[in-house]
Amino acid sequence: MSKVAIVGAGAVGTAIAYAAQIRGVCRQLALFDLNADKVRAEVLDLNHGMQFTPMAEIIGSDDLEVCADADVIVITAGAKQHPGQTRLDLAAANVAMCRDLVPALVGLAPHALLLLVTNPVDVVTYAALQFSGLPTNRVFGSGTVLDSSRLRFLIAEHTRVAVQNVHAYIAGEHGDSEVPLWSTATIGGVPVQDWGAEGLRPLDAEARARIHSRVVTSAYEIIAGKGATSLAIGLAVSRILEAVLNDEHRVLPVTSLLDGVHGLSGVCLSMPSIVGRSGIEGVLATPLSTLERDLLTASAATVRAAARDLGL
Repeated sequence: MSKVAIVGAGAVGTAIAYAAQIRGVCRQLALFDLNADKVRAEVLDLNHGMQFTPMAEIIGSDDLEVCADADVIVITAGAKQHPGQTRLDLAAANVAMCRDLVPALVGLAPHALLLLVTNPVDVVTYAALQFSGLPTNRVFGSGTVLDSSRLRFLIAEHTRVAVQNVHAYIAGEHGDSEVPLWSTATIGGVPVQDWGAEGLRPLDAEARARIHSRVVTSAYEIIAGKGATSLAIGLAVSRILEAVLNDEHRVLPVTSLLDGVHGLSGVCLSMPSIVGRSGIEGVLATPLSTLERDLLTASAATVRAAARDLGL
């Protein structure tokens, strides 16, 4: 029986639980939060909708023991991003939280994969890897899965093509230095640079720059309006969980420890990666333009500096 444990029953954790329940991701879903009343209320709310979703057992507690024997542990707990803050501003508090939390979780579920969602996710994933002692394939983060979805949506909106026919990735940091991989982006198999023939709405350099800017700033816009991004990340993480638990070998731009990909090592960054039951099965050295390679190297330097400042 597959079990997913979610650490943190805030806006993001509960959105992940809700999406996972609706999509029938697992047979047992466990929520942990230090706020006992909050986690009890969320579990009741989810269970009251069970008639309308695939069957699952949903439990919750303020005792970390509820995570025992999970197949995947999703960590969303930590200081949340406020208006005006960057994700890197959260690094110190959330890395400190992981120092005790991660070893305790590994003790309760020694065979689990750790899926980090807490921001700044690249630095927190690197910290969790250090604190867990687990193999590198078993510790990874949600990375730029959501950013890539935002990119695809905006390309689809601009070109008036279904988002399902757009294939494009954001790589690097889940943050302000993230890199859109325009050189390999396609719409219905047509490279984006070639889009615009026969009266189609072109996706020129100006449009691409505007779209990238909106991808970077969209989280700030949502946080300013409703306090947190939650629904889309809930769906994104649910999709990652499906790739793992169904052993799909799906390519997703999650963040993991790079080892020589495009000359980068010793840093957690997002690149299109093969995700299955064992976690990260491979990181793809997606072809990059010279500009994209330079931007990815700069993004790595940003994340590496943040980790170094925290003594990692």
